[in-house]
Amino acid sequence: MTSTPPTVARGRIAPWMIVFGLVFVLSWSGNQFTPLLLLYKAEQHYSSLVVNAFLGIYVLGLAPGLLLTGALSDRYGRRPLMYVGVLAAIAASASLACGVFGPAPLYLGRFLAGIAVGVAMAVGNSWLKEVSQAPHDMTADFGSGARRASLAFTLGSGSGALVAGTIAQFTPFGQVAPFVVNICLAVPFLWLIHRVPETSLTGGVRGPLREQFRIPAASHKRFVRVVVIMAPWLFVAASVGYGYLPVLLSTPTEGFGVAYATLLCVIMLGTSALIQPFAKRLDSESSARALLIGFGIIILGIVGAAVVDHTQSIVLGIIVAFILGSGFGIGLLSSLLEVQRIATPKDLAGLTGLFYAIAYIGFLAPAILAALTPPFTTEILLVSLAVLAVGGCFAVLLSNRNHLPRPRPAQ
Repeated sequence: MTSTPPTVARGRIAPWMIVFGLVFVLSWSGNQFTPLLLLYKAEQHYSSLVVNAFLGIYVLGLAPGLLLTGALSDRYGRRPLMYVGVLAAIAASASLACGVFGPAPLYLGRFLAGIAVGVAMAVGNSWLKEVSQAPHDMTADFGSGARRASLAFTLGSGSGALVAGTIAQFTPFGQVAPFVVNICLAVPFLWLIHRVPETSLTGGVRGPLREQFRIPAASHKRFVRVVVIMAPWLFVAASVGYGYLPVLLSTPTEGFGVAYATLLCVIMLGTSALIQPFAKRLDSESSARALLIGFGIIILGIVGAAVVDHTQSIVLGIIVAFILGSGFGIGLLSSLLEVQRIATPKDLAGLTGLFYAIAYIGFLAPAILAALTPPFTTEILLVSLAVLAVGGCFAVLLSNRNHLPRPRPAQ
């Protein structure tokens, strides 16, 4: 008589579903603040400098969350670090809910939210990949972990923005209620985490702890010449799509700016999630085909943003959000698949964290564009940005079929 695998036993939640939920909730905690920027500026009368500082301090938490926790989880296990991520998300939302009393809780909350998202991206995505394969999930294929990780991130980020933006636009509780919702979602995972099997059992890279932070796979030529070049453009697309476009259209959307910013965020991230099945079919182990297609769509979206600035068209802004979301979704999934083919079990989380750390550099794009306007016009800057992206796309094309990692035996 054969026994039923524990991951599919009747009445049990599959481990990958719990980890999917973890990444979803932590991603939610990072993006729920984005559509509220206009609200804080209007009701708390913060200057543009202070509002941009709220965004910037997020990166200070995100960087160690990405670069340190992934490598630490390769050495000490996924579960302890994911506990840190959930606690950081709860503390972040609690602090942000106290933002009605002044800017200090907002700074602290954004810093902690950065740590939470960093853990989700580096540790959560790696854990999700590992429980999306045998013996934990006998029905999954190689790409299931990357697809689920990309979907959890985009759905969580989009849902956080949708709920927060809707509450802020249509109720008087926009500075508190969104964060209470996130806390209620996150608390149950302090118990559910224990039901996921620990998958990082190798002890990571041998030797002193400093050896773990070196991430051997980071020097792989495929990572350096393909993934690293693409990575920042993913979040250039995201930041332009739901961060910069609402600013460009602030005049025609006066009176409903929060709702419009929320709509663009949901459209972009929702499109990214919905395009996953198509992106899966585009992926190839012998080329960077899917990555190049995503790159091309992002370039089209950046050019579209320049046209939006020129025309001040609200409808065109929505169309561009769809385009950028498509490029982001295809590019993110294909990049994660590249990372998972390159990494070894001993440095998977570390390499995933490094990938996201490089990718999040793209979030600086709106700040750089704003700093250069004037002397340059926004249209000129966006077209120049598109030209730079074309150069990056051409560089990836040169290594399209080169430096392919050796295929590993089926698990």
